[in-house]
Amino acid sequence: MQSTTTIRGKLRQFAVILIPILVTQLALSAITFFDTNMSGKFSSVDLAGVAIATSIWVPVQTGLSGILMGITPIVSQLVGGRQENKVAYQVNQALWLSVLLAVIVLAAGYAVVPSILGAMSLEPEVRQVAAGFLAAISAGIIPLFAYTVLRCFIDALGQTKMSMVITLITLPINVGLNALFIYGFWGFPRLGGAGAGVASAITYWAVLLIAILTIHKVHPFAGYGIFRGMSRISFSAWKGHLKIGLPIGLSIFLETSVFAAVTLLMSGFDTATIAAHQAALNFASTLYMLPLSICMSLTILVGFEVGSGRLKDAWQYAKLGIGTAIILSLMTAVILLVAGRQVAGLYSNEPAVISLIQQFLLYAIFFQISDAIATPTQGALRGYKDVNVAFVLALVSFWVIGLPVGYVLANYTDWQAFGYWIGLITGLAAGAALMLRRLVNIQRRFTKQQEPLGSPVSS
Repeated sequence: MQSTTTIRGKLRQFAVILIPILVTQLALSAITFFDTNMSGKFSSVDLAGVAIATSIWVPVQTGLSGILMGITPIVSQLVGGRQENKVAYQVNQALWLSVLLAVIVLAAGYAVVPSILGAMSLEPEVRQVAAGFLAAISAGIIPLFAYTVLRCFIDALGQTKMSMVITLITLPINVGLNALFIYGFWGFPRLGGAGAGVASAITYWAVLLIAILTIHKVHPFAGYGIFRGMSRISFSAWKGHLKIGLPIGLSIFLETSVFAAVTLLMSGFDTATIAAHQAALNFASTLYMLPLSICMSLTILVGFEVGSGRLKDAWQYAKLGIGTAIILSLMTAVILLVAGRQVAGLYSNEPAVISLIQQFLLYAIFFQISDAIATPTQGALRGYKDVNVAFVLALVSFWVIGLPVGYVLANYTDWQAFGYWIGLITGLAAGAALMLRRLVNIQRRFTKQQEPLGSPVSS
Protein backbone atom coordinates (compact mmCIF):
# COMPACT_ATOMS: atom_id res chain seq x y z
CA MET A 1 0.00 0.00 0.00
CA GLN A 2 1.30 3.46 -0.90
CA SER A 3 0.28 7.11 -0.55
CA THR A 4 -1.25 8.89 -3.55
CA THR A 5 -1.55 12.58 -4.43
CA THR A 6 -4.14 12.61 -7.24
CA ILE A 7 -7.78 11.55 -7.49
CA ARG A 8 -6.88 9.18 -10.31
CA GLY A 9 -4.24 7.59 -8.10
CA LYS A 10 -6.73 7.24 -5.27
CA LEU A 11 -9.27 5.65 -7.58
CA ARG A 12 -6.67 3.11 -8.65
CA GLN A 13 -5.57 2.41 -5.08
CA PHE A 14 -9.20 2.19 -3.94
CA ALA A 15 -9.99 -0.32 -6.68
CA VAL A 16 -6.91 -2.40 -5.85
CA ILE A 17 -8.04 -2.69 -2.23
CA LEU A 18 -11.81 -2.89 -2.85
CA ILE A 19 -12.22 -5.43 -5.64
CA PRO A 20 -10.53 -8.35 -3.85
CA ILE A 21 -12.40 -7.52 -0.62
CA LEU A 22 -15.67 -7.46 -2.55
CA VAL A 23 -14.96 -10.83 -4.16
CA THR A 24 -13.97 -12.21 -0.76
CA GLN A 25 -17.12 -10.92 0.93
CA LEU A 26 -19.32 -12.24 -1.86
CA ALA A 27 -17.63 -15.61 -1.54
CA LEU A 28 -18.13 -15.63 2.25
CA SER A 29 -21.73 -14.55 1.77
CA ALA A 30 -22.12 -17.28 -0.81
CA ILE A 31 -21.47 -19.85 1.92
CA THR A 32 -24.58 -18.64 3.76
CA PHE A 33 -26.40 -18.25 0.44
CA PHE A 34 -25.77 -21.85 -0.55
CA ASP A 35 -26.67 -23.05 2.96
CA THR A 36 -30.03 -21.29 2.64
CA ASN A 37 -30.57 -22.02 -1.06
CA MET A 38 -29.71 -25.71 -0.93
CA SER A 39 -31.71 -26.19 2.27
CA GLY A 40 -34.69 -24.50 0.60
CA LYS A 41 -34.46 -26.83 -2.35
CA PHE A 42 -34.54 -29.76 0.09
CA SER A 43 -37.83 -28.53 1.67
CA SER A 44 -39.52 -25.38 3.01
CA VAL A 45 -39.32 -26.90 6.51
CA ASP A 46 -35.52 -27.11 6.23
CA LEU A 47 -35.39 -23.56 4.85
CA ALA A 48 -37.41 -22.29 7.82
CA GLY A 49 -35.24 -24.28 10.25
CA VAL A 50 -32.03 -22.87 8.82
CA ALA A 51 -33.65 -19.40 8.88
CA ILE A 52 -34.32 -19.66 12.61
CA ALA A 53 -30.87 -21.11 13.31
CA THR A 54 -29.02 -18.43 11.35
CA SER A 55 -31.08 -15.70 13.01
CA ILE A 56 -29.57 -16.90 16.30
CA TRP A 57 -26.08 -17.66 14.99
CA VAL A 58 -25.35 -14.73 12.67
CA PRO A 59 -25.67 -11.87 15.22
CA VAL A 60 -23.34 -13.70 17.60
CA GLN A 61 -20.87 -14.60 14.87
CA THR A 62 -20.78 -11.17 13.24
CA GLY A 63 -20.78 -9.25 16.51
CA LEU A 64 -17.85 -11.13 18.01
CA SER A 65 -16.02 -11.17 14.67
CA GLY A 66 -16.51 -7.40 14.70
CA ILE A 67 -14.62 -7.21 17.98
CA LEU A 68 -11.72 -9.02 16.33
CA MET A 69 -11.87 -6.64 13.36
CA GLY A 70 -10.37 -4.01 15.66
CA ILE A 71 -6.99 -5.41 14.58
CA THR A 72 -7.45 -3.82 11.12
CA PRO A 73 -7.08 -0.14 12.10
CA ILE A 74 -4.38 -1.10 14.63
CA VAL A 75 -2.23 -2.76 11.97
CA SER A 76 -2.97 -0.24 9.23
CA GLN A 77 -1.97 2.67 11.45
CA LEU A 78 1.18 0.85 12.62
CA VAL A 79 2.17 0.24 9.00
CA GLY A 80 1.31 3.84 8.04
CA GLY A 81 3.47 5.06 10.94
CA ARG A 82 6.41 2.78 9.99
CA GLN A 83 6.12 0.63 13.14
CA GLU A 84 6.03 -2.77 11.45
CA ASN A 85 8.02 -4.38 14.28
CA LYS A 86 4.96 -4.13 16.55
CA VAL A 87 2.55 -5.90 14.19
CA ALA A 88 3.29 -9.55 15.10
CA TYR A 89 2.71 -8.91 18.80
CA GLN A 90 -0.66 -7.27 18.14
CA VAL A 91 -1.79 -10.09 15.83
CA ASN A 92 -0.72 -12.72 18.38
CA GLN A 93 -2.80 -11.04 21.07
CA ALA A 94 -5.79 -10.86 18.75
CA LEU A 95 -5.47 -14.60 18.08
CA TRP A 96 -5.48 -15.41 21.79
CA LEU A 97 -8.50 -13.17 22.22
CA SER A 98 -10.28 -14.96 19.37
CA VAL A 99 -9.87 -18.32 21.13
CA LEU A 100 -11.27 -16.91 24.37
CA LEU A 101 -14.30 -15.45 22.58
CA ALA A 102 -14.91 -18.74 20.77
CA VAL A 103 -14.86 -20.73 24.04
CA ILE A 104 -17.31 -18.26 25.62
CA VAL A 105 -19.68 -18.63 22.65
CA LEU A 106 -19.53 -22.42 22.82
CA ALA A 107 -20.26 -22.49 26.55
CA ALA A 108 -23.09 -19.97 26.27
CA GLY A 109 -24.57 -21.70 23.23
CA TYR A 110 -24.82 -25.11 24.81
CA ALA A 111 -26.36 -23.51 27.92
CA VAL A 112 -29.05 -21.31 26.40
CA VAL A 113 -29.84 -22.38 22.81
CA PRO A 114 -32.14 -25.30 23.80
CA SER A 115 -34.17 -22.93 25.98
CA ILE A 116 -34.39 -20.31 23.22
CA LEU A 117 -35.65 -22.82 20.67
CA GLY A 118 -38.02 -24.37 23.21
CA ALA A 119 -39.61 -21.00 23.95
CA MET A 120 -40.41 -20.32 20.30
CA SER A 121 -43.71 -21.25 18.64
CA LEU A 122 -42.16 -23.49 16.01
CA GLU A 123 -43.33 -26.61 14.28
CA PRO A 124 -41.41 -29.58 15.79
CA GLU A 125 -39.72 -30.38 12.48
CA VAL A 126 -38.49 -26.79 12.09
CA ARG A 127 -37.14 -26.76 15.66
CA GLN A 128 -35.28 -30.02 15.03
CA VAL A 129 -33.60 -28.66 11.89
CA ALA A 130 -32.57 -25.44 13.69
CA ALA A 131 -31.09 -27.35 16.64
CA GLY A 132 -29.16 -29.68 14.34
CA PHE A 133 -27.72 -26.81 12.31
CA LEU A 134 -26.53 -24.92 15.41
CA ALA A 135 -25.00 -28.02 17.00
CA ALA A 136 -23.08 -28.82 13.83
CA ILE A 137 -21.78 -25.34 13.07
CA SER A 138 -20.51 -24.91 16.64
CA ALA A 139 -17.59 -27.18 15.73
CA GLY A 140 -16.30 -24.43 13.44
CA ILE A 141 -16.43 -21.45 15.81
CA ILE A 142 -12.78 -21.53 16.94
CA PRO A 143 -11.31 -21.69 13.40
CA LEU A 144 -13.76 -19.07 12.11
CA PHE A 145 -12.78 -16.51 14.76
CA ALA A 146 -9.06 -17.23 14.35
CA TYR A 147 -9.34 -16.83 10.58
CA THR A 148 -11.10 -13.49 11.07
CA VAL A 149 -7.96 -12.17 12.82
CA LEU A 150 -5.61 -13.53 10.15
CA ARG A 151 -7.71 -12.16 7.34
CA CYS A 152 -7.81 -8.71 8.97
CA PHE A 153 -4.01 -8.81 9.24
CA ILE A 154 -3.66 -9.71 5.57
CA ASP A 155 -6.10 -6.99 4.49
CA ALA A 156 -4.55 -4.32 6.72
CA LEU A 157 -1.30 -4.75 4.78
CA GLY A 158 -3.20 -3.93 1.59
CA GLN A 159 -2.82 -7.54 0.36
CA THR A 160 -6.53 -8.07 -0.15
CA LYS A 161 -5.98 -10.25 -3.22
CA MET A 162 -4.59 -12.98 -0.97
CA SER A 163 -7.74 -13.01 1.19
CA MET A 164 -9.72 -13.29 -2.03
CA VAL A 165 -7.72 -16.27 -3.25
CA ILE A 166 -8.00 -18.10 0.08
CA THR A 167 -11.76 -17.60 0.25
CA LEU A 168 -12.34 -18.58 -3.37
CA ILE A 169 -10.49 -21.82 -2.74
CA THR A 170 -12.79 -22.71 0.14
CA LEU A 171 -16.09 -21.80 -1.55
CA PRO A 172 -16.28 -24.91 -3.77
CA ILE A 173 -15.33 -26.98 -0.71
CA ASN A 174 -18.41 -25.67 1.08
CA VAL A 175 -20.75 -26.23 -1.88
CA GLY A 176 -19.46 -29.76 -2.35
CA LEU A 177 -19.85 -30.56 1.35
CA ASN A 178 -23.39 -29.16 1.26
CA ALA A 179 -24.25 -31.58 -1.52
CA LEU A 180 -22.85 -34.45 0.51
CA PHE A 181 -24.44 -33.66 3.87
CA ILE A 182 -27.74 -31.99 2.86
CA TYR A 183 -28.74 -34.38 0.05
CA GLY A 184 -26.72 -37.42 1.10
CA PHE A 185 -24.83 -37.86 -2.18
CA TRP A 186 -22.28 -40.68 -2.54
CA GLY A 187 -23.50 -42.55 0.53
CA PHE A 188 -23.12 -39.67 3.01
CA PRO A 189 -25.88 -39.17 5.62
CA ARG A 190 -28.90 -37.24 4.26
CA LEU A 191 -29.17 -34.53 6.96
CA GLY A 192 -31.20 -31.81 5.23
CA GLY A 193 -30.76 -28.33 6.70
CA ALA A 194 -28.60 -29.61 9.57
CA GLY A 195 -26.12 -30.85 6.97
CA ALA A 196 -25.46 -27.24 5.97
CA GLY A 197 -24.09 -26.66 9.48
CA VAL A 198 -21.76 -29.66 9.14
CA ALA A 199 -20.49 -28.39 5.79
CA SER A 200 -19.85 -24.87 7.11
CA ALA A 201 -17.94 -26.13 10.16
CA ILE A 202 -15.60 -28.23 8.02
CA THR A 203 -15.15 -25.29 5.64
CA TYR A 204 -14.08 -22.99 8.50
CA TRP A 205 -11.32 -25.42 9.50
CA ALA A 206 -10.13 -25.60 5.90
CA VAL A 207 -9.93 -21.83 5.48
CA LEU A 208 -7.99 -21.45 8.74
CA LEU A 209 -5.38 -24.04 7.74
CA ILE A 210 -4.91 -22.40 4.34
CA ALA A 211 -4.49 -18.97 5.95
CA ILE A 212 -1.92 -20.23 8.46
CA LEU A 213 0.19 -21.83 5.73
CA THR A 214 -0.03 -18.68 3.60
CA ILE A 215 1.03 -16.30 6.37
CA HIS A 216 3.86 -18.59 7.48
CA LYS A 217 5.29 -19.22 4.00
CA VAL A 218 4.35 -16.41 1.58
CA HIS A 219 5.90 -12.94 1.18
CA PRO A 220 5.27 -10.33 2.59
CA PHE A 221 3.40 -12.01 5.44
CA ALA A 222 6.23 -14.36 6.39
CA GLY A 223 8.47 -11.37 7.11
CA TYR A 224 6.30 -10.35 10.05
CA GLY A 225 6.95 -13.65 11.85
CA ILE A 226 3.42 -14.05 13.15
CA PHE A 227 3.91 -17.70 14.09
CA ARG A 228 7.62 -17.57 14.99
CA GLY A 229 7.20 -17.65 18.75
CA MET A 230 3.70 -16.69 19.84
CA SER A 231 3.62 -13.94 22.45
CA ARG A 232 2.19 -14.71 25.86
CA ILE A 233 -1.27 -13.44 26.69
CA SER A 234 -1.23 -9.76 27.66
CA PHE A 235 -4.32 -8.39 29.34
CA SER A 236 -3.11 -4.83 28.73
CA ALA A 237 -2.91 -5.58 24.99
CA TRP A 238 -6.38 -7.12 25.12
CA LYS A 239 -7.63 -3.93 26.75
CA GLY A 240 -6.28 -1.92 23.80
CA HIS A 241 -7.92 -4.28 21.31
CA LEU A 242 -11.25 -4.24 23.11
CA LYS A 243 -11.21 -0.43 23.36
CA ILE A 244 -11.40 -0.33 19.56
CA GLY A 245 -12.96 -3.68 18.73
CA LEU A 246 -15.73 -3.84 21.32
CA PRO A 247 -17.67 -0.83 19.99
CA ILE A 248 -17.23 -2.16 16.45
CA GLY A 249 -18.51 -5.58 17.47
CA LEU A 250 -21.42 -4.15 19.46
CA SER A 251 -22.42 -1.92 16.53
CA ILE A 252 -22.43 -4.90 14.17
CA PHE A 253 -24.27 -7.03 16.74
CA LEU A 254 -26.97 -4.40 17.22
CA GLU A 255 -27.53 -4.23 13.46
CA THR A 256 -27.52 -7.96 12.76
CA SER A 257 -29.43 -8.87 15.91
CA VAL A 258 -32.32 -6.57 15.05
CA PHE A 259 -32.80 -8.50 11.81
CA ALA A 260 -32.56 -11.71 13.81
CA ALA A 261 -35.09 -10.38 16.30
CA VAL A 262 -37.50 -9.71 13.46
CA THR A 263 -37.09 -13.27 12.20
CA LEU A 264 -37.75 -14.62 15.69
CA LEU A 265 -40.77 -12.35 16.16
CA MET A 266 -42.10 -13.63 12.85
CA SER A 267 -42.08 -17.19 14.18
CA GLY A 268 -45.78 -16.67 14.87
CA PHE A 269 -46.46 -16.46 11.13
CA ASP A 270 -46.79 -19.56 8.95
CA THR A 271 -43.80 -21.50 7.65
CA ALA A 272 -44.13 -20.07 4.12
CA THR A 273 -43.86 -16.49 5.43
CA ILE A 274 -40.83 -17.30 7.59
CA ALA A 275 -39.13 -19.03 4.66
CA ALA A 276 -39.89 -16.17 2.25
CA HIS A 277 -38.69 -13.55 4.72
CA GLN A 278 -35.43 -15.40 5.27
CA ALA A 279 -34.84 -15.94 1.56
CA ALA A 280 -35.38 -12.24 0.77
CA LEU A 281 -33.21 -11.21 3.71
CA ASN A 282 -30.51 -13.61 2.55
CA PHE A 283 -30.42 -12.01 -0.91
CA ALA A 284 -30.45 -8.52 0.60
CA SER A 285 -27.52 -9.60 2.77
CA THR A 286 -25.68 -10.73 -0.35
CA LEU A 287 -26.19 -7.30 -1.92
CA TYR A 288 -25.03 -5.78 1.37
CA MET A 289 -21.57 -7.14 0.60
CA LEU A 290 -21.12 -4.16 -1.76
CA PRO A 291 -21.29 -1.38 0.87
CA LEU A 292 -19.67 -3.67 3.46
CA SER A 293 -16.65 -4.21 1.20
CA ILE A 294 -16.35 -0.47 0.69
CA CYS A 295 -16.61 -0.06 4.46
CA MET A 296 -13.70 -2.45 5.04
CA SER A 297 -11.65 -0.79 2.30
CA LEU A 298 -12.15 2.64 3.84
CA THR A 299 -11.04 1.38 7.25
CA ILE A 300 -7.74 0.29 5.69
CA LEU A 301 -7.19 3.34 3.47
CA VAL A 302 -8.37 5.99 5.91
CA GLY A 303 -6.45 4.32 8.74
CA PHE A 304 -3.27 4.29 6.64
CA GLU A 305 -3.62 7.97 5.73
CA VAL A 306 -4.49 9.04 9.30
CA GLY A 307 -1.51 7.04 10.60
CA SER A 308 0.67 8.92 8.13
CA GLY A 309 -0.84 12.29 9.09
CA ARG A 310 -2.43 12.94 5.66
CA LEU A 311 -5.90 14.04 6.77
CA LYS A 312 -6.88 15.59 3.44
CA ASP A 313 -6.22 12.30 1.67
CA ALA A 314 -8.20 10.39 4.31
CA TRP A 315 -11.21 12.65 3.68
CA GLN A 316 -10.93 12.21 -0.09
CA TYR A 317 -11.02 8.43 0.30
CA ALA A 318 -14.12 8.71 2.52
CA LYS A 319 -16.02 10.76 -0.08
CA LEU A 320 -14.86 8.47 -2.88
CA GLY A 321 -16.08 5.36 -1.05
CA ILE A 322 -19.50 6.73 -0.11
CA GLY A 323 -20.12 8.03 -3.63
CA THR A 324 -19.22 4.66 -5.14
CA ALA A 325 -21.57 2.87 -2.74
CA ILE A 326 -24.50 5.11 -3.66
CA ILE A 327 -24.01 4.45 -7.38
CA LEU A 328 -23.84 0.69 -6.81
CA SER A 329 -26.98 0.77 -4.63
CA LEU A 330 -28.97 2.35 -7.45
CA MET A 331 -27.77 -0.38 -9.80
CA THR A 332 -28.87 -3.14 -7.40
CA ALA A 333 -32.26 -1.42 -7.05
CA VAL A 334 -32.78 -1.79 -10.79
CA ILE A 335 -31.87 -5.48 -10.58
CA LEU A 336 -34.48 -6.09 -7.88
CA LEU A 337 -37.16 -4.21 -9.83
CA VAL A 338 -36.51 -6.01 -13.11
CA ALA A 339 -35.60 -9.53 -11.99
CA GLY A 340 -37.33 -9.94 -8.62
CA ARG A 341 -39.25 -13.08 -9.58
CA GLN A 342 -36.18 -14.75 -11.06
CA VAL A 343 -34.26 -14.04 -7.85
CA ALA A 344 -37.11 -15.47 -5.77
CA GLY A 345 -37.03 -18.63 -7.87
CA LEU A 346 -33.48 -19.29 -6.73
CA TYR A 347 -34.72 -20.05 -3.23
CA SER A 348 -37.81 -22.19 -3.67
CA ASN A 349 -39.79 -24.36 -6.05
CA GLU A 350 -43.11 -23.55 -4.35
CA PRO A 351 -45.17 -20.85 -6.16
CA ALA A 352 -46.68 -19.41 -2.95
CA VAL A 353 -43.23 -18.97 -1.37
CA ILE A 354 -41.80 -17.46 -4.57
CA SER A 355 -44.57 -14.86 -4.65
CA LEU A 356 -43.93 -13.86 -1.03
CA ILE A 357 -40.18 -13.63 -1.59
CA GLN A 358 -40.73 -11.31 -4.54
CA GLN A 359 -42.84 -8.98 -2.39
CA PHE A 360 -40.24 -8.88 0.37
CA LEU A 361 -37.51 -8.10 -2.17
CA LEU A 362 -39.20 -4.82 -3.10
CA TYR A 363 -38.51 -3.55 0.41
CA ALA A 364 -34.87 -4.60 0.09
CA ILE A 365 -34.42 -1.79 -2.47
CA PHE A 366 -34.68 0.79 0.27
CA PHE A 367 -32.22 -1.17 2.41
CA GLN A 368 -29.55 -0.82 -0.26
CA ILE A 369 -29.85 2.95 -0.57
CA SER A 370 -29.56 3.61 3.17
CA ASP A 371 -26.78 1.04 3.55
CA ALA A 372 -24.85 2.79 0.79
CA ILE A 373 -24.45 5.79 3.09
CA ALA A 374 -24.36 4.30 6.59
CA THR A 375 -21.99 1.37 6.09
CA PRO A 376 -19.08 3.06 4.24
CA THR A 377 -19.36 5.96 6.69
CA GLN A 378 -18.82 3.53 9.54
CA GLY A 379 -15.74 2.18 7.78
CA ALA A 380 -14.25 5.66 7.47
CA LEU A 381 -14.95 6.37 11.15
CA ARG A 382 -13.14 3.15 12.11
CA GLY A 383 -10.14 4.35 10.12
CA TYR A 384 -10.07 7.38 12.43
CA LYS A 385 -10.48 4.97 15.40
CA ASP A 386 -13.76 6.73 16.17
CA VAL A 387 -15.99 3.83 17.15
CA ASN A 388 -17.94 4.66 20.31
CA VAL A 389 -20.49 7.06 18.82
CA ALA A 390 -21.23 4.64 15.95
CA PHE A 391 -22.26 2.10 18.59
CA VAL A 392 -24.67 4.56 20.20
CA LEU A 393 -26.12 5.54 16.81
CA ALA A 394 -26.67 1.88 15.92
CA LEU A 395 -28.49 1.36 19.21
CA VAL A 396 -30.80 4.32 18.62
CA SER A 397 -31.40 3.66 14.92
CA PHE A 398 -32.31 0.00 15.13
CA TRP A 399 -33.57 -0.66 18.63
CA VAL A 400 -35.12 2.69 19.59
CA ILE A 401 -36.54 3.55 16.15
CA GLY A 402 -36.51 0.58 13.76
CA LEU A 403 -37.76 -2.38 15.80
CA PRO A 404 -40.52 -0.55 17.74
CA VAL A 405 -41.88 1.01 14.54
CA GLY A 406 -41.79 -2.38 12.83
CA TYR A 407 -43.52 -4.11 15.74
CA VAL A 408 -46.36 -1.60 15.75
CA LEU A 409 -46.86 -1.80 11.98
CA ALA A 410 -46.71 -5.61 11.95
CA ASN A 411 -49.11 -6.15 14.83
CA TYR A 412 -51.51 -3.22 14.66
CA THR A 413 -51.89 -2.51 10.92
CA ASP A 414 -52.68 -4.48 7.77
CA TRP A 415 -48.98 -4.54 6.80
CA GLN A 416 -48.45 -7.67 8.96
CA ALA A 417 -45.01 -9.22 8.26
CA PHE A 418 -44.07 -6.43 5.84
CA GLY A 419 -44.46 -3.94 8.69
CA TYR A 420 -41.24 -5.22 10.24
CA TRP A 421 -39.36 -4.42 7.04
CA ILE A 422 -40.81 -0.89 6.93
CA GLY A 423 -39.65 -0.36 10.51
CA LEU A 424 -36.13 -1.58 9.75
CA ILE A 425 -35.91 0.68 6.71
CA THR A 426 -36.95 3.63 8.88
CA GLY A 427 -34.23 2.87 11.42
CA LEU A 428 -31.60 2.31 8.76
CA ALA A 429 -32.37 5.64 7.07
CA ALA A 430 -32.10 7.46 10.39
CA GLY A 431 -28.77 5.76 11.07
CA ALA A 432 -27.41 6.75 7.67
CA ALA A 433 -28.12 10.44 8.28
CA LEU A 434 -26.63 10.40 11.78
CA MET A 435 -23.49 8.50 10.72
CA LEU A 436 -22.78 10.90 7.88
CA ARG A 437 -23.10 13.89 10.17
CA ARG A 438 -20.68 12.28 12.63
CA LEU A 439 -18.09 11.70 9.91
CA VAL A 440 -18.18 15.33 8.82
CA ASN A 441 -17.71 16.47 12.41
CA ILE A 442 -14.81 14.09 13.01
CA GLN A 443 -12.98 15.22 9.89
CA ARG A 444 -13.36 18.85 10.96
CA ARG A 445 -12.10 18.05 14.46
CA PHE A 446 -9.08 16.13 13.17
CA THR A 447 -8.19 18.89 10.75
CA LYS A 448 -8.51 21.57 13.43
CA GLN A 449 -6.79 19.84 16.30
CA GLN A 450 -4.23 17.71 14.39
CA GLU A 451 -4.25 15.06 17.12
CA PRO A 452 -1.14 12.80 17.59
CA LEU A 453 -0.90 9.92 15.14
CA GLY A 454 -2.76 6.78 16.19
CA SER A 455 -4.70 8.57 18.92
CA PRO A 456 -8.40 7.69 19.00
CA VAL A 457 -10.90 10.48 18.91
CA SER A 458 -12.66 11.09 22.17
CA SER A 459 -16.39 10.66 22.15
